[in-house]
Amino acid sequence: MAPSSSASPSPSMAAPSLSRPPLAQRKVRSSADRSISPPPKKYRSMTEIMKVAKRVELPADVDDGDNGGDEKEEEEVEEDYGGVVCEQCGSGERAEELLLCDKCNKGFHMLCLSPIVVRVPIGPWHCPHCSGDQHRVIKSFSQKKIVDFFRIQKESQIVIRCTSAQDIRKRRKRSLVFHKRRRRLLPFTPTEDPQQRLDQMASLASALTALGMDFSDELTYMPGMAPRSANRAKFESGGMQVLSKEDTETLEQCRAMYKRGECPPLMVVFDSREGYTVEADGPIKDLTIIAEYTGDVDYIRNRQQDDCDSMMTLLLATDPSRSLVICPDKHGNISRFVNGINNHSPESKKKQNLKCVRYSVNGACCVLLVALRDIAKGERLYYDYNGYEQEYPTHHFL
Repeated sequence: MAPSSSASPSPSMAAPSLSRPPLAQRKVRSSADRSISPPPKKYRSMTEIMKVAKRVELPADVDDGDNGGDEKEEEEVEEDYGGVVCEQCGSGERAEELLLCDKCNKGFHMLCLSPIVVRVPIGPWHCPHCSGDQHRVIKSFSQKKIVDFFRIQKESQIVIRCTSAQDIRKRRKRSLVFHKRRRRLLPFTPTEDPQQRLDQMASLASALTALGMDFSDELTYMPGMAPRSANRAKFESGGMQVLSKEDTETLEQCRAMYKRGECPPLMVVFDSREGYTVEADGPIKDLTIIAEYTGDVDYIRNRQQDDCDSMMTLLLATDPSRSLVICPDKHGNISRFVNGINNHSPESKKKQNLKCVRYSVNGACCVLLVALRDIAKGERLYYDYNGYEQEYPTHHFL
């Protein structure tokens, strides 16, 4: 037996002692490692950093990333449109009034256009040439299309409020002084010729269709706008003129005639300078009800930035949040196309032959266009846009 062989350890048993220290030594080392770990860093606030930071100024020709690129793009846009001039007057002044056509990129002053543009349009805008306004014609409509377009009813479907013989006798007993002091409104007289009447209604249907409007002979109350309950004459600041019982009956008579397809003798024509306008297609007597102003009823506060050029005041309430306007941009009738006078021109004032009057009818507000004098056939209709408020810019009207 060789003692050296029993005393010397085998290689398999000696390997662990060389590669791994004893457990006690491993514990001591790990505790030492924890004792010498660096303390957590304390970060300074941004305020402290900015107090000692040095300011760096870049040269003017250095592009500082996205912001510099945006400024460069803005400069390029200004250079592209800096030389735009009005196609009508040839001037590039009053840049805030220059409109750029979204089709031909030509410029036009709002007041150089015919008809003029009173407010900056919201959304895309096309000049008269690109939109085809210079060559608009009144389309022809068949009788069936006219009946469907205006929703004309049969006489059996219309309920007309007729006055009794007793009421007529009571009116005759009233004094002559009362009749001299106040004159009654008159219903319009429809054209007797059926074909001429169809031509009149076709001209209105063509104009409404060109503007993307639907016909409505009464005020409309759409979801998201003012409800019907908001239209109350009692909210009017200072009160509103109440339509008499006799005139209310006349108004109901006119409404019934409209439903039967009997319209006032009026034609809608297109003028290259004034746009769509209305002409008398027959004689009209003084104090005749021409039309009731119709359209969507909305609060004034909702239309502060609206570009519709035919909004009509319906209610001026003591509480401004309750004030209402009529917006004939989606629904309306022939009153939408009656033009206004130039309040600053004596010659233009002479053209006025209608008046716009707000009435309380059965507790609700109503706007009527009434003849101021006798109107001859072929005469164009005009009224004062600023009958209640001197806010509408009419000094550039023809």
